[in-house]
Amino acid sequence: MGQGLWRVARNQQLQQQGYSGPGYLTREHGRRVAANVSNTSHRKQAQGGIHIYHLLKTRKSKEQEGFINLEMLPPELSFTILSYLNATDLCLASCVWQDLANDELLWQGLCKSTWGHCSIYNKNPPLGFSFRKLYMQLDEGSLTFNANPDEGVNYFMSKGILDDSPKEIAKFIFCTRTLNWKKLRIYLDERRDVLDDLVTLHNFRNQFLPNALREFFRHIHAPEERGEYLETLITKFSHRFCACNPDLMRELGLSPDAVYVLCYSLILLSIDLTSPHVKNKMSKREFIRNTRRAAQNISEDFVGHLYDNIYLIGHVAA
Repeated sequence: MGQGLWRVARNQQLQQQGYSGPGYLTREHGRRVAANVSNTSHRKQAQGGIHIYHLLKTRKSKEQEGFINLEMLPPELSFTILSYLNATDLCLASCVWQDLANDELLWQGLCKSTWGHCSIYNKNPPLGFSFRKLYMQLDEGSLTFNANPDEGVNYFMSKGILDDSPKEIAKFIFCTRTLNWKKLRIYLDERRDVLDDLVTLHNFRNQFLPNALREFFRHIHAPEERGEYLETLITKFSHRFCACNPDLMRELGLSPDAVYVLCYSLILLSIDLTSPHVKNKMSKREFIRNTRRAAQNISEDFVGHLYDNIYLIGHVAA
């Protein structure tokens, strides 16, 4: 009886001091033993491959770094990653990776992807030339053009970016998408010589007439109202379309005047079918009748296909 009471009291004393169980192991020592057993079992499971323990350790160190240092990668891979950045992000990246982000090939790609044609691309670069500086000048010139087209073009010429040639200006406009279309329309209305060269840059070969007209108006936006400028655009388009498709014109018996009539009919039909203000839409039969009345040599099937295209795809000058 006395020995039993002594054992109970002794166990309570050991528990208060941090011991447990018959082996009298400390709790901290027990944790260490358990960790060693766990690590040993993990090492055994990783036989024949990369050590899981080291993988977890490496992953943890990568997470602590936050991002991969591009300077540690092969240059080709680093340039590929940076090529997806825009100009603003590339400037920020140059604060960390100055040598990589300031590479001329990256800035050359940015220039040519935004401004597809510049006269300076085909010249020997002057002393101190850099594509990063050229990008800043092109961006400044585009903003100037969108405020005042004449001043914008003069800025490009003063920096040697564009030659004073209607053909070079037309190529620049054709390959650039950052110019304000309203300002561009005003500029082309004043510079008919640039407009002529811009029209000749379009290739409408083997294109269906409504689709070619849509492509034309994507580059040269139609005016909001009918007038002399719209008539000029349609006239130039008609001649260019016939020049690109001489065999089709002979087969269908079409002339530039007939294409001109069809273009006007397509524009009016587009307004009729897409405008919410027109309640009684023009039917296919009415369109064929009205169009063949203006151009009698056109086949009924061809005019019907024109109607179907507008009905299914939409406005030609949207």
